[in-house]
Amino acid sequence: MSYPEPTYFGDTGEVSAVYRPADHEPELVYPSAGSVDYLAKGADTKSEFGLYRWNFGPGRTGPDPHFHKTISESFYILSGTVRLYDGNKWIDGTPGDFLFVPEGGIHGFRNESGEPASMLLLFAPGAPREEYFETLAEIAGGRVLSEEEKLEFYLRHDNYWI
Repeated sequence: MSYPEPTYFGDTGEVSAVYRPADHEPELVYPSAGSVDYLAKGADTKSEFGLYRWNFGPGRTGPDPHFHKTISESFYILSGTVRLYDGNKWIDGTPGDFLFVPEGGIHGFRNESGEPASMLLLFAPGAPREEYFETLAEIAGGRVLSEEEKLEFYLRHDNYWI
């Protein structure tokens, strides 16, 4: 394995870092279920990756087992207990635990602890997950999709339920 081909061709570097303070308001708040911080959207990373902080409320939330055909997904637990499904079994992830799921890997996650929890989600490459998260929040808030609309929505966002 070697380093990728260069994408920056200057000789002196450039000022291009993006700072986000810890007290920045989340971009998305789910009705009574937590929030999502868009730390690095795929659109901002030249589609290399997308990084999100998922903040669970104390209620049971999170997707059942599924897989993606085009993106890998990684989970890093920051606080609380998050149940992670690795394709074989549910595991109680606690701060510092990490799960990598390659393309096609069956996985799921949820908070069943009754306490708040937080984790980092990393998608590679950086798919446009924001519209997916935002539509899920609308559904949680009462928006109704027909079965045909649900199927189209999940396929468009590379979500295949088991």
